[in-house]
This record gives sequence, structure tokens and C-alpha cells, in this order.
Amino acid sequence: MSFLAGLFKKKQSESVVLIDIGAASVAGAYVHYKEGETPALLYTRRLPIEIRKEEPHEAAMLRALSILCENLINEGSPILVRTVGNGSVDNILVSIDAPWQETSVRTESFEKKDDFIFTKSMVAKVLEQTKDVRQKKIVVDESIIGTILNGYETSDPYGKKAHRASIVILTSLIDQRIASSVTSIVQSAYHTKRIFPITDSSLRYQALCYAFPHEHDMLILDAMEPTTSIALIRRGLFVDMTEVPAESGAAGSSQWIEKVTSTFSKLAERYPLPRTIFLLAQQTKTASLQKRLSSANLGSLWLSDNPPTIVSVLASHIVSFIRQITTAAPDLPLLLMALYYQARGKRWGF
Repeated sequence: MSFLAGLFKKKQSESVVLIDIGAASVAGAYVHYKEGETPALLYTRRLPIEIRKEEPHEAAMLRALSILCENLINEGSPILVRTVGNGSVDNILVSIDAPWQETSVRTESFEKKDDFIFTKSMVAKVLEQTKDVRQKKIVVDESIIGTILNGYETSDPYGKKAHRASIVILTSLIDQRIASSVTSIVQSAYHTKRIFPITDSSLRYQALCYAFPHEHDMLILDAMEPTTSIALIRRGLFVDMTEVPAESGAAGSSQWIEKVTSTFSKLAERYPLPRTIFLLAQQTKTASLQKRLSSANLGSLWLSDNPPTIVSVLASHIVSFIRQITTAAPDLPLLLMALYYQARGKRWGF
């Protein structure tokens, strides 16, 4: 039950363009997926967003995106042709980060006096009735990330009998003007309408759940800047997400550490905190951020002398799922995008 469902149709072989739009840079990649084989990352390119004097941030981003699309066509397409045999692109997945995106999570419940059969049509009706509508924002994806029947989480709920049920829905919202401008630029480069946007925070959460399937309880600290987000996962379900605003200082600063600690503390007032924290950050800052967090006396929030385990998510965690052919340095956000595309097809069977 996702707006992206049409993206994940089973095919024996397909080529996909990935585009990552952040506050400081834009990046693109070609990935080839073939049934029975590890997906192959063929080409990657990341460009900085260089803001000219008195230029709006979004104008600089769109200019960088236009240059990136030229690179993808001029440099990436020939590599795709040499590797696959043709330059045809099946889908384009676009991930958009702050300040142009927003992610929210909600739970919708079903309960009847008598037992009922839980169906896709019931879910579709509830999604339509409770659609998240906000001024100047568009919903680009609503993903069901958890289903509970009679108090038990289940990954295969449809067609089963229940007397109460609930679904956890992760919603991706993007600034309407930005979504339109991004789509226009990408569409002019590839002449296709198969362009599917999603928010970075939603994508990264779902990719990490696939990369670490045995971690059912965790905190995800996404410090990819400029906005830090903290997601709480309990018993495999997305429970809460909180954003630490950019004005809290750069990631790793004393002010930032204080704000992150305060956010953990507020979460601890409502939920038992998991003992594993997954840290997402720019690879050049990962080690220093982990060191700062480890020395922040977080153990007191867990009412324990033992601090939580902080796991820095590295490209090396993902390359076992995605085969990188390009000699460029691994790009973690693009690897997570490639993994997300692969995971959605396997998890939902599209």
C-alpha cells in the first residue's frame, strides 16, 4: 500500500537511475538489477551545491541538479550501454532531504464487534479517508511499515481473521514547488514519467531495517545534516520520529550533543529506550561523532552504568547487498537508495 507500488514490478532485469538531493550536494547513480544476481552499481557522481551571492538555496540546488543530469547522461549512460547492452532506463528514484521534505508516522486502527477478514481494500479505504493533506506539500509516498493483528505484529496480514487490527503508516511529504521543479528537470533529461520521489528519512529507515533484519529494537540517529532526525523502532515497528533543528549547531558540537541527549531523554519518558543506536553521518565525520556521543554519558538515560552500543553505519555494511563496479569511492546515501529499491521489491513482492 504505497504510492511507490508501481515502481516495484517484478522484472528479470531492469536499470534504475538514483538521484539523491541534499542540502549541501546532489548525487546520481546507475544501478542494474537482475533476478538471481546482486544488484550492480555502475556509476556514481556527487556534486556540491554552490550558492551564488544573493541566490536562493533552491535555485542553487536546481542548477546543480541540471548539471548532475548532464553528467548522468554524458558519462553514466555510455557505461550502462557497455555493461548491460543498452541505455534504457526503467525507473528513476529521487530521494529528497531537508529542508524540502517532511516525514510523519501515524497509526490507524480497525476494530469490530465480530471477527472480520483483514483485506487490502479495507486498508486502501482508511488511507484515503485519513490522507495527510497540508498546504504547499504533496504526499509522494505512504508506506505501511507495520501491521498488528489481535495484538501481534505480522508481515503477511491480508486474508487473515481478526477482531482488532492496526497499521503503522510512514508518510513522505515534499514541498510542492520543489517536487515540480525537480521532476521537470529530470523528465527533460530522460523523457520519462516514471520518476518516483521519496523523502530521505523514510528511505533510510526502510533500508536500514533491511540491512539489519535482526535488530528489532533500535534508535536511528540520522546526522546527515543540516537537520538531525531520531527514529525509535520497537519490536520492529516504527514508533516515533523527532527532528533536531539545524539551529542546534553543527553535528558534533556541544550544543548539538546537548540537544540530542535532551531528545533521547524525552523519548525515555514515554518508552523504554533500545540499547542500540545506529548512527548515520557523513563518512568523514562518523568516527568523531561516535566518539563525542560515547563520551556524552548517555548511560544515565538508560538507568544503567553501561552506555548504549553505538553502531556507525558505513558503506561496508551495504556493499554485501550491492555490488559496486564503479571505482569511485562508496557513497553511503546512494548505496542506501540502491538497497531500498532492492528491499522494497523483496519485502512487498511487487
